[in-house]
Amino acid sequence: MARLEQQLTEMLTPAVEALGFELLGVEMARAGRSATLRMYIDSPNGVTVDNCAEVSHQVSSVLDVEDPIQSEYFLEVSSPGLDRPLFVPEHFQKVVGSDIEIKLVVPVAGRRRFKGKLVAIEGDMIQLAYEGKEDRFAFSNIDKANLVPQF
Repeated sequence: MARLEQQLTEMLTPAVEALGFELLGVEMARAGRSATLRMYIDSPNGVTVDNCAEVSHQVSSVLDVEDPIQSEYFLEVSSPGLDRPLFVPEHFQKVVGSDIEIKLVVPVAGRRRFKGKLVAIEGDMIQLAYEGKEDRFAFSNIDKANLVPQF
């Protein structure tokens, strides 16, 4: 996770948890001069649009006081959805046996994107079965990971 995203996660987690939600993670997506700060929240009862608005209002106050982002940005608060993002090893552990898609920071075998079945978590590595083979990938090399929805 990028340094700013890690800092934002640590800063915003208490405010989100105080409202009864779990902060799954944050993403900063840059587009030209502006950026989008996307936050994913969850709870055992699910997440409604009203819940997202409530968290957005609370988090905006924290961001206004702390001012950690120097550029213009838009704040989005979202439920994880069917293609749930996976941010930390615990998220991967919950979906062992499911299909996931990962994007790597540094290419492996000339590729940055892999899609397959998450076989296991071993220390700081995930084991992924894809295209008739299995490989291990370090958490530190995973830029982005999502659950692949099953229909």
